[in-house]
Amino acid sequence: MSTSNRAEHRNLNERQGVVVANRRRNLIIRLVILILGSIFALYPIIYVISASFDPRNTLVGASIIPPNASLENYTKLLNGTQTPILTWLKNSIVVSTATTVITLFLTTLAAYSLSRFRYYGRRSTLLATLVIQVFPTVVALVAFYLLLDQIGNIIPWLGLNTLGGLILVYCGGALGANAFLMKGYFDTIPHEIDESAKVDGATEWITFYQIILPLIRPILAVVGILSFVGTFNDFLLPRVLLRDSNTFTLAVGLTTFLDNGFSQRWGVFAAGALIGVIPITIVFLLLQTQFVSGLASGAVKG
Repeated sequence: MSTSNRAEHRNLNERQGVVVANRRRNLIIRLVILILGSIFALYPIIYVISASFDPRNTLVGASIIPPNASLENYTKLLNGTQTPILTWLKNSIVVSTATTVITLFLTTLAAYSLSRFRYYGRRSTLLATLVIQVFPTVVALVAFYLLLDQIGNIIPWLGLNTLGGLILVYCGGALGANAFLMKGYFDTIPHEIDESAKVDGATEWITFYQIILPLIRPILAVVGILSFVGTFNDFLLPRVLLRDSNTFTLAVGLTTFLDNGFSQRWGVFAAGALIGVIPITIVFLLLQTQFVSGLASGAVKG
């Protein structure tokens, strides 16, 4: 082997060694970031789980592994007569489910119209709904309260202190970002599909219901999960519009454990928070595959 060949071979080995070293360094950095991120994300969850099994019912001197761990907090939570946790959980599920179904119905029709039809004011309507969503809910709290107060005089089950009235308010803000997201997904579906259906004699409704609707299952899962989780975790609206403890949602009801004896009932509060996570976890596990694909596709076009 000539001197030049040996030099080239040595340089090649050095470059390969540098590449391998860079890959190892990048891998170590990624693992460190992943571990730190996981600790940062999981520590609050582990802390809440620990507090729920701590019979001392306080956060003072709490540790990751509580001494004398027991189910005492869960027993107090489920057996309390003044804190009907199961009723609150049922109310939250009813409100979230009803709001999600109505939101999907309204948003799907609105997004299909904005994507497929061409009419005067279409773009202005879409922009207007987005602008309205910019204002926070707190701005309209007084208006919501007065509106439900007036509606309750005519339709009692849609008035104040009713789950129907709360659902009505949630559905009133169902469009906006959801319609924009779903419209982006509709835009990814070729218009030739609609035209082929019309050539075969399908009406507009048949085209939407039997052909287009099965293709948008991922974005339906996205909007459904976002609507369910957002409604289930909301505190401000139900706190203002609901006054009877039997109509409280879970987010509002759990605050009763902190109203009296603020530093003494954190364990029961943590147990209730963990119970409230169960419905959200079930919904996400059932729809997680559709959720990931739909969220990515819905952001492609707008």
